[in-house]
Amino acid sequence: MEPGIIFNIIITIIVANFLLERWMGWLNDKNSSETLPEELKGIYDEEKYAKQRAYDKVKGRFSIVSSTFSFALILGMLFFEGFAFVDEYAKTITEHPILLPLVFFAILMMASDILTTPFSLYSTFVIEEQFGFNRTTIKTYILDKLKGALVGGIIGGGLMALFIWFYNSTGEFFWLWTWGAIALFMVLATMFYASVIVPLFNKLTPLEDGELKTEIVEYCKKVAFNLDNLFVMDGSKRSSKANAFFSGLGSKKRIVLYDTLVNEYSKEEITAVLAHEIGHYKKKHTLTSMIVGIVQMGVTLFVLSLVINEPEFVMALGVQEKSFHISLLVFSLLYSPLSMVIGVVMNIISRKNEYEADNYAKTTYNAAPLVSSLKKLSVDSLSNLTPHPYYVFMNYSHPTLLQRIKAL
Repeated sequence: MEPGIIFNIIITIIVANFLLERWMGWLNDKNSSETLPEELKGIYDEEKYAKQRAYDKVKGRFSIVSSTFSFALILGMLFFEGFAFVDEYAKTITEHPILLPLVFFAILMMASDILTTPFSLYSTFVIEEQFGFNRTTIKTYILDKLKGALVGGIIGGGLMALFIWFYNSTGEFFWLWTWGAIALFMVLATMFYASVIVPLFNKLTPLEDGELKTEIVEYCKKVAFNLDNLFVMDGSKRSSKANAFFSGLGSKKRIVLYDTLVNEYSKEEITAVLAHEIGHYKKKHTLTSMIVGIVQMGVTLFVLSLVINEPEFVMALGVQEKSFHISLLVFSLLYSPLSMVIGVVMNIISRKNEYEADNYAKTTYNAAPLVSSLKKLSVDSLSNLTPHPYYVFMNYSHPTLLQRIKAL
């Protein structure tokens, strides 16, 4: 395929994705009613509903500005051969076959971070502050950025270096070696995320003895769930929004409750949320999601192996000599439509899993406190409870609140 055709396909994909995103946003906005819909009475009152619509409008306008900026930036990089320029600059730093791609992607990520940080600051300290959610301090924000960059550099850079080494050393079957390494990493990440990564950013403390812990322990005995690791996370240092999550496999499984959840919800509501999380474990959702992710990664790497050495790929971005990192970049751009389709399928599976976890909580504990907690979680975060069905289909990993209440 000619480089010019590849370039035009990339531009078409980027433009189509941007227009689809904007169309989805327009549908969502159009689906919102100025007056409180009948089905939301008893969940939102008039005042809270007005605040939710204002929050949605502000976020929607901000999304248009930030996404348009990103859209213009990527088009500029493509039309003015910005990636070729970065490639040439990276070569002035090193031409080592492993270090060069690392330097190339590091420059792109650093530049992207610098350019998008103002949007992140505005979102956190203006929008979230305006609606009473933000509790992040400047110090916490800066530390999060530094820690995130360090962790991302170590893990992402290490995996990328290993990937490049396999590509340079193992011939046409490099994708199998890379798949094995990434699969191992995904297993380890699933097992140790809550015990290794989360504590770098948040403080985890065991749930204290009391009525809540007694209620939880009794429920866990009832469903034969061995709960050795139940923690409370200081989520309130960043946001007033409440949450909980399950992570890990086997003896490394952990359930983490945000302190905002522990402090503001009844013991029955919290136990119902925990029952939902245990439902994910009992239904093996964590394990199956990891397996599906590993299979998906294998397919992606195999397709990559078929085209990574095509010279037209690098020439499409204005580079004239063989380049692993430019080929990888072009592949990621061309692969994005298929990636979007896979994402939609994964969302469908995820929504199915949420229904199953809800039903598990309903049958083993009680539906009423789960419904109550879901209502509170949605209202406290000013969630849009009437998103357009197309938007839900494309983007939601969870069913809407009204769908979940109906199912319960």
